Amino acid sequence: MTGRELSRRFYEEQVHPRIEPALGGIPHAAAMIGDGSDGLGFDDDVSPDHDFGPRVQIVVPSDIDAAPVLAALATLPTRYDGLPVYFTSVSTFNGWAEGAAEITTAAALFRARLGFDPADGVTLTDWLTTPTQLLATVTAGPVFHDPADLLTGRRAAVRWYPDDVWRYVLAAGWLRVDQEQPFVGRTGGSGDDLGSAIVTARLVRDLVKLAFLVERRWAPYSKWLGHAFAELPVAARLSPILSAALSAANWRERERRLCDAAAVLIEATNTLGLADPVDSTPGRFFDRDIQVAPADGLVFALTAAVTDVAIRQLIDRLGGRSDRTPRLPGTIDQAVDSVDVLTNPRLRQAAGPTLGLGHRG
Repeated sequence: MTGRELSRRFYEEQVHPRIEPALGGIPHAAAMIGDGSDGLGFDDDVSPDHDFGPRVQIVVPSDIDAAPVLAALATLPTRYDGLPVYFTSVSTFNGWAEGAAEITTAAALFRARLGFDPADGVTLTDWLTTPTQLLATVTAGPVFHDPADLLTGRRAAVRWYPDDVWRYVLAAGWLRVDQEQPFVGRTGGSGDDLGSAIVTARLVRDLVKLAFLVERRWAPYSKWLGHAFAELPVAARLSPILSAALSAANWRERERRLCDAAAVLIEATNTLGLADPVDSTPGRFFDRDIQVAPADGLVFALTAAVTDVAIRQLIDRLGGRSDRTPRLPGTIDQAVDSVDVLTNPRLRQAAGPTLGLGHRG
């Protein structure tokens, strides 16, 4: 049984009948939102997630007396369907934690997960300092009950980027490809086949993440990146090409496959209508015998289409190279690859200046 189904059954059979009378008609919400693979729906027999068992957040309005609800939750069984109900977790917002059931408010739940409450508005800094993995968990985790819209509206607010933020993040993703793709041929041509393969693998990862952006889907962390990618509509065309790039025996083949994959994504980006279309045909890298996709064309087109004042100021503040290509660090998980930063709200929010941002705003 999946964690989602287990938790739903536990809530419907054990939790709801206890807390509904205790609330006396005050509406509540129930959900399973957290870091686990089960929240994303990817748990299986090999990876049932740590502390596997039923998990439910009970979300209540901020102005109620929680004592009767906590008293009702104290009568829950300690095991359900052969699994422990109370388990120790490092994340108290993950559900029952430290051996006792808990309740929370919607604002506290989202601040614990994201570092901000979407009901207060989502700023540019919020968008850019929040990893897509966290946005995936708060929007994908199942909601079992929410008649008063304690959770649903907040989840809708972070379902996807506003268009100009989307343009900026897409441009930053394409800039990563533009900056690194010549190195597949440069390393391979100099006899460094391992170096060429390493660069190819990095580019495959960047192209996979671009596929999520094109498909309006939050990318999970690396454990489930390929699994979730396979579910994207564009993956049917991309997967064979990317696999061929990774398994290619020489740099010429890697280069060709990467250009083919980039062409698929350039055409998909064009169909979004976010910027003027760009020709997907690869070309020579300056006067060298190296072929690259026209990723820089999308960088220019997407940034030129941005009209939001705050994002235009950010682009201008970041400046550009001598060829006028913008410098775009993008989001926190485009600029930083440290798990210890991406999973730490304090460090993520402190990284604003690294992204060209000031404080939250």
